[in-house]
Formats: sequence, structure tokens, C-alpha cells
Amino acid sequence: MVRQAAIFDESAGPSAMEHTAEASTVAWNIDPGKWVDDHGDYLFRYAFVRLHDECRAEDAVQETLLAALKNLNTFGGRASERTWLTGILRNKIVDTIRKNCREVMLDPAETDLSDFDPLFERDDEFRDHWSDTLSPRIWKRSPEDALTESEFFGVLHACVAKLPQRTAAAFSLREMDELETGEVCEVLGTSESNFWVIMHRARMSLRRCIELNWFMRPQ
Repeated sequence: MVRQAAIFDESAGPSAMEHTAEASTVAWNIDPGKWVDDHGDYLFRYAFVRLHDECRAEDAVQETLLAALKNLNTFGGRASERTWLTGILRNKIVDTIRKNCREVMLDPAETDLSDFDPLFERDDEFRDHWSDTLSPRIWKRSPEDALTESEFFGVLHACVAKLPQRTAAAFSLREMDELETGEVCEVLGTSESNFWVIMHRARMSLRRCIELNWFMRPQ
């Protein structure tokens, strides 16, 4: 949960309290004093699912609310407050991922697919096809049904969190936030060819993890 005191106390900067006091004069009747109560938990969950770190998620939300305070005049009322705040948060998350990935060199293991070789090992005429014992199973529940169950997202998040940092970031930016390939490559500081290998590894790992922890478990 985001702590309101951490956002609106004096340490946040002298202008923050001034902006809060002037909130009633801003068009569209925005009240920043209610942001934490009305949107704090949602914004934190949004950030945590993408950053997989509570401290970084909380920092991103705090930076988002402070940025929103400083730019109240940019809110035009064309979207809801939550949508507007989420857009700011999304940019903060991308900045955080960019910074983290630039500080950590690409691990060769992230583009090494040899871990998946056993999935395709066969001694018959179907060599290089799925192994009989390790091939994807027939799911008892459809992906569409799973997406309607809140518990599924807990499993998905846990599986994504097990991925290497850059791999998890690539999946989140591409599949959750729907960034274009070029944008993701720029954020991660990687080539397009490496990006597609990373994405393939992410999908293979997630399929196996979700299959074992959700679709194949007893109902």
C-alpha cells in the first residue's frame, strides 16, 4: 500500500504542499488529497505487477503522484483521474526499467535456449518435435476462463517474477503495455534479434510455469 505521509509530507518538496492547498482552484475539481485513498492501491498493484519489487513499485507511485501535483494544469478532463495517473505511472515504470536494465549487463543465459532442448528430444522419426512426456498438455480450463479468475493473476505474476529481470521486463512491456518492438528494445538497451530470443524464452518459461501451477492442478 502507498503511504500518504510519504507523498505529502514536507520532505516531498516545498511546492508539493502548495499544489495540494491550491487543488480546489484547479479545473475539473481535482482533489489530490484523495488520490492515495481513491487510487493508491490500484496504482501500487499496477506498478508491482510490472516491477516485481515492492520498494520500486512504491517509489514509482510516489514519483507519479508528485509529478501529477506539479502538472495539474495538464489534466484536461478527457479521461478519468485514474486513467491520467496511470498514464504518468506507466512512463515512470518505463524509466525505472530502462535505468535498471542499463545498469545490468545482458546475461548470456537470457538469450540461451538450450534449457529447452529436452522439450524436443525424441529418438523416433519425429526428432525435434515436442517430447511425448514434456509436450504441452491439454488444458482443462481455457485461457479465456482463466482471465476471469482473480487467482490466476496471482499465478501469472508469480511465474513472471521468476524470470530474469530483463526477460520479465520484456514480457511486461510487450504483452502487458503493448509497446512496439522498437520501443521495448530502446528501453531494454538490446537488439531486436536478442529481443525476440528473450521473448521466446519468456513465453516458453511462462507456459510451462502456468501449466504446472494452474491449468494442470486439480480443480
